[in-house]
Amino acid sequence: MKKITLIILFSCVVFLVGQSQNTANNDGAFPSVKIGNQIWSTENLSVVTFRNGDVIPEAKTAKEWETYGAAGEAAWCYYDKDSVNGNKYGRLYNLYAVNDPRGLSPKGWHVPSDVEWSTLETYLGGTSVAGVKMKSNKGWKKEGNGTNSSNFSALPGGFRSNNGTFINIGSNGYWWSSPDNGSTLAWCRNLNYDNTSVGRRNNVKSGGFSVRLVKD
Repeated sequence: MKKITLIILFSCVVFLVGQSQNTANNDGAFPSVKIGNQIWSTENLSVVTFRNGDVIPEAKTAKEWETYGAAGEAAWCYYDKDSVNGNKYGRLYNLYAVNDPRGLSPKGWHVPSDVEWSTLETYLGGTSVAGVKMKSNKGWKKEGNGTNSSNFSALPGGFRSNNGTFINIGSNGYWWSSPDNGSTLAWCRNLNYDNTSVGRRNNVKSGGFSVRLVKD
């Protein structure tokens, strides 16, 4: 009887971990880490439905990606249209998916604001040094790995430009903040293989970036 009970408990744990990585928004179970007073997801988001169950369109071609962006409509893609990249780096989303009122993040989580990103950087010693603490300790171009002392585990998933071109996988990672700044541009963060800092820049909303979550 004791052996049967242990097997059932183990199966439940495996199920939750699998749900956290690749399925639609559900119970909000994500691998996470506490950094200061914030709790961050430690993997890039990889969902294909909004919180209410509506499907997020996949843009497979450059033309589809450009069309969704020009129309101000939500879309996601794999880097280079390859699901293998999705398994490693998560999916890329345009900002229209991030800001959609149906909710990109599961219950209990949200896409971090520009201020919340800044709070993370400050806790890790400031913008100039936080990047090396956030980068994973493998997977970055030319030995540009980080220490990952924060356990943020950032990977260089690259991005997709508004015209559908894929850029910088292996060397750079880019993440949206939310909400946008009220213009045609929006704030994002980026990490680069050849420096220790966290970049902060404006990008067009029709670009495709990775998404991390922070606990409500």
